[in-house]
Amino acid sequence: MKLLHPVLGSREDRLAEPLPPRGARITAYAVLFLLGAAVSVCGAFVQALWPPVGVLLALLACLGLFYGGLRATGTKLGAGAPLAGWFLVLAVLLAPRPEGDLVLSATATAYAYLFGGSVLGVVCATLPTSTGFLFGVPAAEPRRAVKDGDR
Repeated sequence: MKLLHPVLGSREDRLAEPLPPRGARITAYAVLFLLGAAVSVCGAFVQALWPPVGVLLALLACLGLFYGGLRATGTKLGAGAPLAGWFLVLAVLLAPRPEGDLVLSATATAYAYLFGGSVLGVVCATLPTSTGFLFGVPAAEPRRAVKDGDR
């Protein structure tokens, strides 16, 4: 676990980082959603194009986007927004077309891409962030005990 601290950082490191302004975070969420949709389409074709290496390349792109969104916004929604875009586009790509064509067929590489991308998105969304809340609302100050003489 100590090997990942230089890359991922510790919870104390993430809590010490300042949050970006609210307007910048909202814009970033929208851009990350669209990037998640684009990575989903590209990954669906790349994983089938180069079977063993394509899946790894597509999953690395997903990991980079999810983790980059988490670090750029400092909130868990930073990883959730691209995951939502990624998943919604994949839901459309999984549906068979009237002509009988499929973008994602029932192959091991397609299942590895679906399962691996989902797991990576959930893992990135649970990593430590600047705040404990989804939308970047700072945590309340801890209450201290009031003694009789401190009123």
